[in-house]
Amino acid sequence: MNSMHAPASQQDLSLDEFWMPFTANRQFKDRPRLLESAEGMYYTDVEGRQVIDGTSGLWCCNAGHGRKEIAEAVSKQIAKMDFAPTFQMGHPLPFQLAERLVEIAPEGLNRVFFTNSGSESVDTALKIALAYHRARGEGTRTRLIGRELGYHGVGFGGISVGGMVNNRKAFGVQLPGVDHLPHTLDLERNAFTRGLPKHGVEYADHLERLVNLHGAENIAAVIVEPMSGSAGVILPPQGYLKRLREITEKHGILLIFDEVITGFGRVGSPFASQRWEVTPDIMTTAKGLTNGAIPMGAVFASDQIQDAFMHGPDGIIELFHGYTYSGHPVAAAAALATLDIYARDGLLTRIRDLEIYWQEGLHSLQGLPNVIDIRNTGMVGAVHLASRDGAPGKRGYDVFEGCFWNGLMVRNSGDIIAMAPPLIVEKSHIDQIINTLGDVIRRTP
Repeated sequence: MNSMHAPASQQDLSLDEFWMPFTANRQFKDRPRLLESAEGMYYTDVEGRQVIDGTSGLWCCNAGHGRKEIAEAVSKQIAKMDFAPTFQMGHPLPFQLAERLVEIAPEGLNRVFFTNSGSESVDTALKIALAYHRARGEGTRTRLIGRELGYHGVGFGGISVGGMVNNRKAFGVQLPGVDHLPHTLDLERNAFTRGLPKHGVEYADHLERLVNLHGAENIAAVIVEPMSGSAGVILPPQGYLKRLREITEKHGILLIFDEVITGFGRVGSPFASQRWEVTPDIMTTAKGLTNGAIPMGAVFASDQIQDAFMHGPDGIIELFHGYTYSGHPVAAAAALATLDIYARDGLLTRIRDLEIYWQEGLHSLQGLPNVIDIRNTGMVGAVHLASRDGAPGKRGYDVFEGCFWNGLMVRNSGDIIAMAPPLIVEKSHIDQIINTLGDVIRRTP
């Protein structure tokens, strides 16, 4: 095949060579779902079918698809300077981008370290936390605490503090000295809650038990997603995040929020920590930073954390960590253009005007066959389905696939159907998403 030309259809495309990530490769290749173009709220597949994007791509295309401003910024920058190092060198764009990001970040998080993905942001945050304590003379603080059902990317640090079993068990080796808080999914008390659940703040108190077990002087950091997206939209109970903040501050433990999914307007504020009024010590981001156009991540920290490293001779590298592409000029150009769109169109807070309509649409599905819970916050939602006997996840997959062939892209995490449409969504799009999902659930045994 001439590599200069795209295949006319999937019949012209070899599917053997690409080992697909987080995919049942054999199952997919039996009936491929191939997308070819995107604009606004919709994808178009290789056969010309329109598919409404109910997932913002992969939680990342918050401003919708086909944004010409981002394409033009990328094109202009790659023609001007395709790459420049940021090891002992620099170029203006990451400095400009960091300044812009601090303007919308939670107060006090005014230092930015650039990465290329959420996974890299998490590993960076964990390394900063460990090195911070050593720089302050508290080198015994090496233990890290994550949470059950948490997803923090796929680096060894991320899978160690993460709590999704399939991301961990195949690899055997994980970081030593890691514990986990219990998850907050409580169907018995919180099923069909609208917004943040009322019950479960006490799950945060498990952190005190871990402090009593290991000693605060041995614990470096706690990392949680404000909302666990990849596990199926598991929400923080009311008061839970504030309780975690109180306990970590009491014991000198750093609190890390993984906002790779919740960042950039997903829950109705620029970041979930602002919506839920809890400021962490470190915050990880990626995905919506560039609207998914170019891989990029960013870790936010306070100047207090950075200042702990700024000792000794000026010529010494303070933190031996970074990536070849940290602050990549083309990625930075994409991010700056994305921030311009967010600001111009008010997207970082826009869904507050639509979240009740979204909530009511989602909860209208209560009572459909096999629906055992519905969860929502901001422009995020999940429909939790009962598992089939002996086949957990199969019903969820069948609904996911049925939705696609009926013109709707959702995600399934086992038997949970997760949705997070772009922040440009209108009420008519919400109606289309809810109606299609409801029809597919009714037809799926």
